[in-house]
Order: sequence, then structure tokens, then C-alpha cells
Amino acid sequence: MNLEGRPQAPLMSNPRADRVRDVAKLAGRSSRLKTGRFLAEGPQAVREALSAHRAAAADGAPAVVHEVYATQACLDRLPELADLARGVTLRLATDEVLAAMADTVSPQGIVAVCNVSAATLEDVLASGARLIAVLCEVRDPGNAGTVLRAADSAGADAVVLTASSVDIYNPKAVRSTAGSLFHLPVVTGADFAAVMDAVHAAGITVLAADGYGNVNLDRLQDLSAVRRFDGAEGTGAGDDDALPQLEQPTAWLFGNEAQGLSDTELAAADHRVAVPLYGRAESLNVGTAATVCLYASARAQNG
Repeated sequence: MNLEGRPQAPLMSNPRADRVRDVAKLAGRSSRLKTGRFLAEGPQAVREALSAHRAAAADGAPAVVHEVYATQACLDRLPELADLARGVTLRLATDEVLAAMADTVSPQGIVAVCNVSAATLEDVLASGARLIAVLCEVRDPGNAGTVLRAADSAGADAVVLTASSVDIYNPKAVRSTAGSLFHLPVVTGADFAAVMDAVHAAGITVLAADGYGNVNLDRLQDLSAVRRFDGAEGTGAGDDDALPQLEQPTAWLFGNEAQGLSDTELAAADHRVAVPLYGRAESLNVGTAATVCLYASARAQNG
């Protein structure tokens, strides 16, 4: 590759080549665990990965992207991707090769082999995190990706996935994050009890998103607004002063799609918070509930 980020290696045209098969294997968990790498597909995901790679290089942090494969048509259409790839191995490949590498039925002409994040909870807490999303046994890739994207949009400092949650680096989950996977620290395979011990030790309030919770999220937001405009620590409303303050550092727990949070997970929380339902729906999807809860905290913390 030359200084302009353009590939110089010969065109890859054999979809059955060993290199192509190695990349395609990253769709499987065993290969990701063995190599510590995963696949990002499509212009948006690759753009975010390369941007994160450049930022990491500037900070002296570990590399985000290992290599990129693209068709000439894709680079002609989106020349900024080649520019972003300066310093990264960039190889030209045919449509057939990209199709063999990608997990999607209709690949968009570019894939990046990325390095799994080395983020740890200790690093997150040491940075003074104020808003953390903890996924407890969230198994659906689309839901996990949606929560991560919501956390990114709400300005959360990190997302933590327990050991029993979905692998956020599987292709479907990566796609569902829409690039947010590269925007904030993501801690995977975490032991729930250890996470709770560390978070509580850091002085962070733990809130469980629970449809049967006895604390109403709307009420917490109302109280936060009163404190924001009146400049008061408490509300002077008796029991209200015992409720959690959304302005404070918070870790939200979001549970399994079918069973929600377990008794053990609920017991570890300082409060169980319900998102009120005003219509006839029985419950909210975990991704929707997470979005509402995270934005409530973000509004209080940034208001």
C-alpha cells in the first residue's frame, strides 16, 4: 500500500484461497476466540473502525483494525475509505472474494478484520465512568447491538456484557451496532458478581430495569428536573429523598429477553426501576427499555 492508502498487492480473485477462508471463519466464535479478531462488514462499519484505529494510533493505544479487503468499485465510490486506511494493510479483491469472506448475502464491497477490544472494567472505572450499561444474559445479537448503539448515543462510558450474554463480536451483532461498537469501551465475558462488587466499590448506584420495579422512571426524571431548576440536593418530599438520583454515576442492568433479570441480579441492584406503560403493550423490548433508561440518565447528567 502506498502513502495514499491505495492497495498495491495483486488483486485477490480466488474465493477458495486460504486467506479468504481464514477471514470467512471469523463468522464463527471459535475462530474469533482463537485469533482475537472479528469481522466488520460494509462501508459504515469499516469507516467507524478505521476512524477508531486512527484515533487509537494517535493515542498510542492498541490497534483496532488488522487489515481491510475491498473491491475497486467500492474504493472508487468511497475514496475516503482508502484515505482512512493509511497505515493499515488494504487489499483489492473481486466481488466473488468479498462474497466468500462476508457473512451477509449481499456484501457491500468492503470488510475489515478488527481486533477484539482489550477494555477491562478496571480501566472503565478508573476513568471516572458515570454511566454504564450492563447486559445480563442478553442472548439476541440484534438486541445486544441495539443496547450498545443506544448506550453510545446516550453518551454512556461503557457497555459490559456478562459471560452468559451473546458474543457482541458475532457478525449480526456487529452489524446491529451500526458502528457504535468502535465508539466506547466494551467489556465482554464479565462475571456478574465481580462487576457488582467493583461498581459498588466505585460508588456507582446500580439500577435494575424491571417492569415490576417499585420505582417509577418518570418520577425519577421529574425529581431530577426539580433539582436541576431549584438547585437543591433533595426535594424535601420525604420518601422522595430516598429515591436514586439520575444525576449520580449509574450502572443500569438490562436482562434476558424472555425472563428479564434473575432474582440474583435484581437483588444486586440498589433500586428496581420500571418504565411506565401508558398503552396496552404488556412490556417493552429490552433494546427499547434500555434506550429510555439510558437517555433518562443522560438527560439528568447533562442537563
